[in-house]
Amino acid sequence: MGIVFCIGMLAVGAILTLAVDWNTDVVNLDVVGLVLMAVGLIGLSVYVSIFKRRKTQPPHPAAPVVVEEERHHLS
Repeated sequence: MGIVFCIGMLAVGAILTLAVDWNTDVVNLDVVGLVLMAVGLIGLSVYVSIFKRRKTQPPHPAAPVVVEEERHHLS
């Protein structure tokens, strides 16, 4: 799940829980909204924790050092 999808689930869940006043006998929209917000929050936290691990690691201290020389040619 991407970060946009997780934030979208949070937004839809908040709208269903806090802003919608529909009454249905089949589905409780407050519970559906809370579930969507919980899943969105869990997905967002998992995405952020994986994203933190993807940071580049500094090179190992024993790695060879590459030095580029600047050469000026006079013509």
